[in-house]
Amino acid sequence: MARHFWSLGMTRRRIIIVDDHPLFRSALHQTLAGGDAAVSVEEAGDLNGLSAALEADRDCDLVLLDLNMPGVRGFSGLLLLRAQYPDIPVMIISAVEDATIVRRAFELGAAGYLHKSVGPTEIRRAIETVLSGEVFVPAGLSMGSEDEQSALMRRLATLTPQQVRVLMMLSDGLMNKQIAYELSISEATVKAHVSAILQKLDVDSRTQAVIAAARIEDGQFEALFSVGNEKA
Repeated sequence: MARHFWSLGMTRRRIIIVDDHPLFRSALHQTLAGGDAAVSVEEAGDLNGLSAALEADRDCDLVLLDLNMPGVRGFSGLLLLRAQYPDIPVMIISAVEDATIVRRAFELGAAGYLHKSVGPTEIRRAIETVLSGEVFVPAGLSMGSEDEQSALMRRLATLTPQQVRVLMMLSDGLMNKQIAYELSISEATVKAHVSAILQKLDVDSRTQAVIAAARIEDGQFEALFSVGNEKA
């Protein structure tokens, strides 16, 4: 029987599946491990579980991330992971097939994108591609040309982990005092983060930053530069 690509080297591969559906995680786990001692597959039901696994051992070769999970909106999970662990490749595995969503995932630093309906052979091929240091793009996907949204995605990808958290809390309508309490930091630090977010996103107000965050999922940024100028 042919061995998996990740079995050919001497290094043991560690892959973490992050999905809130236990049955899907279990099936994917079996597909990837398949009794092969050269690959270690772990599961997490949410980002907190993933963070715990990576804090215990940051040596990870690949994270397989679902876009839609409790506590995650749009690309916020991908943004946070790429900011917190930039050296760990992240492949999106999702039920969403929209070409714009796929393109945005790559613009935010995803190393690959898989639809949940693909079979074991395609899953293994995709993971082999990413583990070899390349990017896996779904067959037939037209990435198209860059646009204003693409530029904003690149700016979003420059946010630090704490700035991503602050931006998501701004999107939830939290005030500086509430954000400071939730993150156990001072209000002055929150204000500094907000100012940095506005500068990195090249917007003039908290409202514009919140709109940018809210539109991440579907790529609708038309109103971004036409809203009011409520300062941080």
